[in-house]
Amino acid sequence: MTIRKRLFAWMYHNLLSDRGSPDMSDPLTRDVRAPLLAQAAGRVLEIGAGDGANLPLYPPGVRLTSLEPNPHLHLHLDRICAEQHVICDAIVEAPGEAIPYPDGYFDTVVSIHVLCSVADQTQVLTEIRRVLRPGGLFLFLEHVTAPPNTPTHHMQRLVNPLWKTVGDGCHLTRDTGAAIRAAGFEIVEINTFETATFPAIVSPHITGSARP
Repeated sequence: MTIRKRLFAWMYHNLLSDRGSPDMSDPLTRDVRAPLLAQAAGRVLEIGAGDGANLPLYPPGVRLTSLEPNPHLHLHLDRICAEQHVICDAIVEAPGEAIPYPDGYFDTVVSIHVLCSVADQTQVLTEIRRVLRPGGLFLFLEHVTAPPNTPTHHMQRLVNPLWKTVGDGCHLTRDTGAAIRAAGFEIVEINTFETATFPAIVSPHITGSARP
């Protein structure tokens, strides 16, 4: 498992990540990810922070806790934290299913391309709702399953077993929007869209916010 995590960390940082320098010419980053993260405020928890790719997009003044279960990405998180205006309170090696903070501790929780790969999506959403203060904000951007009986959905189902193996547990077929709506939040706003930034099988996306 350690070798697998080390390999994924290397692949992610060297082949997939923008390494702390977001490409603002990319429509997904410019028009969706950056405006989403600009809403974060106060004590912020990012679930699955990776190598810190989102740090430059947070507004000044936030106090960030990065939850990242893969310890081989922590070195990159440390470096990018030192280079950015964000106050990095902590980098924590823990899964989203067991967030080691008390109820109502955070003002904002962020999940970007993470709920596709967690082991227990329902439990992670329960934990997110638990650690948010009353009136807090859950911000999310996730790729999701395509509508049933579409060519993209059929291709997602065909490719999914191999994709999970290569992508460290990433699922192509999760209806994450439905899971968020069922998680007990009081207010949920979800926008669905497709992006040309990714291949067709990961093009269907949702973004939005939820409040406990």
